[in-house]
Amino acid sequence: MPAPEAMSSSTSSLQRRGVLLVNLGSPDSTSVPDVRRYLNQFLMDRYVIDLPWLLRRFIVSAFVLPKRPQESAEAYASIWTPEGSPLKVNSQKLTDKLQQQTDLPVRLAMRYASPDMETELTALARQPGIEEILLLPLYPHYAMSTVKTVVEEAQRIISKHQLNVQLKVQPVFYDDKDYIEALVESARPWLEQPYDHLLFSYHGLPERHLKKDDPTGSHCLSSQDCCQRSSTAHPTCYRHQIYRTTAEFVERAEIPVDRYSVAFQSRLGRDKWLEPYTEPQLQELAANGVKNLLVICPAFVADCIETLEEIGIRGQEVFQEAGGEKLTLIPCLNDHPMWVNTIQSWIEKP
Repeated sequence: MPAPEAMSSSTSSLQRRGVLLVNLGSPDSTSVPDVRRYLNQFLMDRYVIDLPWLLRRFIVSAFVLPKRPQESAEAYASIWTPEGSPLKVNSQKLTDKLQQQTDLPVRLAMRYASPDMETELTALARQPGIEEILLLPLYPHYAMSTVKTVVEEAQRIISKHQLNVQLKVQPVFYDDKDYIEALVESARPWLEQPYDHLLFSYHGLPERHLKKDDPTGSHCLSSQDCCQRSSTAHPTCYRHQIYRTTAEFVERAEIPVDRYSVAFQSRLGRDKWLEPYTEPQLQELAANGVKNLLVICPAFVADCIETLEEIGIRGQEVFQEAGGEKLTLIPCLNDHPMWVNTIQSWIEKP
């Protein structure tokens, strides 16, 4: 650490920056009441179920909360650790390692449940000398149900508490060179082992979300190759961005075109979501003779219920029942050293 008098003006300005990492969240425990409370907060977000409040309230209360909390509680229990929720544990480890490598104050918040954004952002903004908050949503790809809701919540908190700070938002990083390199290197130990096929399983989205986020009003999902054609819709197009991540990954990792495919998981409700869906893809791959399958989930930077339970447990069962032998889940970035270094380079950039 240089002496104070040796610091450049850019370094000095960085000392006035606080960093808030934000991930999705999970219940405080595997109890049904805690899971119900979490699901209610999550699903009542107008950017998650993007319907008028009264209709959203009816759907959540009448069709989700009566049965889903019990089912979800069992799923969470199957992957819960002695330290707690895998998502929180992995995200906190990342935060702790990042804090060890930077002099900037770094805090972790969850959009839903605890640690809540309002508490963490307010505490960070009120630290002596903090004039700027760098908000880093831990999502590589843009979606209204992830990035947009985090940014608007941060703006709401700053306005509500009249916090005297500037808000700076880290852009989505789906094709950032350092992010891709960290993702490939974190997966390399699994890629170097024998396998038949690599499935990229991304979190799904309702198709209407893409259309609502399309500033042109006519590009997204207008044709099969819309994601490949240049458009001003791409900065907010989740589908375009996940295909860019995939393309950058396979090029960097030198994966042959006939040894990988893309699917979308975690569908909720009856509306049309992005296809193909992951579960039918697992069945089709097994039916086509794939025995040893790798699955990577780049929409998530920390392992969570969607990776550990939905893919690692249920996906394994679906694959084997269809004739496959082994499904191996490649861990998310979690607190991989290259990922920590990548975030450090972002937050310390003047």
